[in-house]
Amino acid sequence: MRSQLLGLTAAVLLLPFTGAAVNAEGELKISGDNTVVTIQTEDGAVDITRTKTDAALIGGVLQPMVPVPGVTPVGELEVIDALKTGSAKVVDMRTLEWRTQATIPGSMHIPYTEVAMRLDEFGCSGGQGSWDCSKAENVIAFCNGPACPQSPVAIKAMAREGYPVDKIFYYRGGMQDWMVMGLTTAEDMF
Repeated sequence: MRSQLLGLTAAVLLLPFTGAAVNAEGELKISGDNTVVTIQTEDGAVDITRTKTDAALIGGVLQPMVPVPGVTPVGELEVIDALKTGSAKVVDMRTLEWRTQATIPGSMHIPYTEVAMRLDEFGCSGGQGSWDCSKAENVIAFCNGPACPQSPVAIKAMAREGYPVDKIFYYRGGMQDWMVMGLTTAEDMF
């Protein structure tokens, strides 16, 4: 079943986020343990902070655009092209609870905790610790958005297992950006 962003319930957009990304004062972390980054401008010092917004799916800690050197970041148009042409497998690497609420239509589901054991679904042969990925396919990995660590963790596991990083593409915007853009989602996907 498909719905647009407006059809999603407020509960999806306001789901609680993990406490790990919030300090004792309830401020969202930017990176590491930093909740404030001070920059100098012509008018003096300015503190950059993060606040929870209605559009943010999770609090999380901001993830880099390139989680592993050699991985290519992509946006919505590249994801749509891959879905249309089959040039890459678009993989929802979130937990099942998140996927069933809303996902990108046509994506496959492999939770981030299982990716290193399931590289055969991307053209590798062998098994964990001894994969042969000489016939690896292009993969576009996504999770909840710029502050979600699930697909970056999976991408690191793929690289550790020998998956060629030039075949890994990272849609950092994930579900948060997909829904903010008003793109079609699928619900109740298992």
